[in-house]
Amino acid sequence: MKNIISNLNKAFENRIRLGIMSILIVNDWVDFNTLKELLETSDGNLASHLKALEDKTFIKMKKQFVGRKPKTSYQVTDQGRALFKQHMDALEDLIRNQ
Repeated sequence: MKNIISNLNKAFENRIRLGIMSILIVNDWVDFNTLKELLETSDGNLASHLKALEDKTFIKMKKQFVGRKPKTSYQVTDQGRALFKQHMDALEDLIRNQ
């Protein structure tokens, strides 16, 4: 029997990571505070999930100063986009084939 969940990517199992990737897929760059507001999560929780996705090179980070304030923004990488699409396709297949 075929394992119906074998094509799902463990990196995207968590709802916060799924949310991060969903937001970044449809936007060019998104800053930390916007992600935090949209996902309704804490600084520490969001930071740990962003770091995990960045370590896998699914997203990249850019730090800059706006006036005197630091601003950290994130963008999905080509690799992250491709793997997230595969994950979403696997979810759709799972739903369709049940």
